[in-house]
Amino acid sequence: CLGFMEDVSTLAADLQRVKPLFLISVPRVFNKIYNGIQTKMNDAGGAKKKLFDAACAAAKKKRLLALEGKSSLTNNIKLAVLDKLVFSKIREAMGGRMEASLTASAATNVEIANFFYDIGTPIYDCYGLSETSPAVTMNCPAAHRLGSLGKVLDGQEVKIDKSITGENSEDGEIMIKGPNVMKGYHNKPEETAQVLSKDGWFRTGDRGKFDSDGYLYITGRIKEQYKLENGKYVFPAAIEEEIKLIPSIANAMIYGDGKEYNVCLIFPDFEYLKKYIAENSLPSDPAELVKNEKFTGMLEEQIKTNLKKVFGGYEIPRKFLFITEDFTLENGMLTQTMKLKRRNVLQHYEKDILKLYK
Repeated sequence: CLGFMEDVSTLAADLQRVKPLFLISVPRVFNKIYNGIQTKMNDAGGAKKKLFDAACAAAKKKRLLALEGKSSLTNNIKLAVLDKLVFSKIREAMGGRMEASLTASAATNVEIANFFYDIGTPIYDCYGLSETSPAVTMNCPAAHRLGSLGKVLDGQEVKIDKSITGENSEDGEIMIKGPNVMKGYHNKPEETAQVLSKDGWFRTGDRGKFDSDGYLYITGRIKEQYKLENGKYVFPAAIEEEIKLIPSIANAMIYGDGKEYNVCLIFPDFEYLKKYIAENSLPSDPAELVKNEKFTGMLEEQIKTNLKKVFGGYEIPRKFLFITEDFTLENGMLTQTMKLKRRNVLQHYEKDILKLYK
């Protein structure tokens, strides 16, 4: 039996209705679930929050000890009790039967992946493309490394081509060969020749690397990388994913190709921010909110504070454009695989983006 989510907003009800054994989705959905749980626990406070924190700490301790091949009987007993009191209720809210989840399109944030692993519903990240039918690498119970996209599936070959990035680079373009790779794009010989070599290697356009144990990691998208005016390369997707981990941000897009500095389009999570808006007597209309300096200033500070932990100063956006419409399939801002159509977004907001450089 297969069930399909009607919309992200109906996810909670859909999980109760379907009670899935496995949930297949994109990382953004798990980000929302995680943020929702954290917000609910923080709002609850008191004994409920203390129990939640204790359960998380015990689960984390068990996971870290397991990595060293160790175990603690005392901690295991403690976790078993806290699991019934805390984590079982979270699993019940997710349908009560979920064994694991599968994601594609991007690797799940490690902190979020750790959380779902700890509560007993691990996320197995995988990698593939339409042109590769689609799965190429996958995590599974027998071979699972958080933060990676898993190991290469049987019958396929994957190599890292450093001709674009340089031989001394840690990463390069991911190339795939195998019976799952397409024969070509229908009636498009020129496009086919650009991505498919004569001996069957498919150029994915993705940058990646393998660790010493054969787990694949995605580091960026070659077509999306650009140089700032100072000659430094920027990989916007990595910065965007970090921004979207902030609960108050629903979506983001970085721009700065050939410019002096990066700028960023931000679609706030207005639903999540309802409490903040009410407590600060701010206007409820999104069109007014995105012009409110207190509101936008708070979000800018959150973004910059979070990015400083991970990225260099030149990568962090200097100015922001706050928008009232999310990037969706319906407005032409996303592809069918939920990836940004950057050109469409830039065309739509071109005048406002250019103002950020004046």
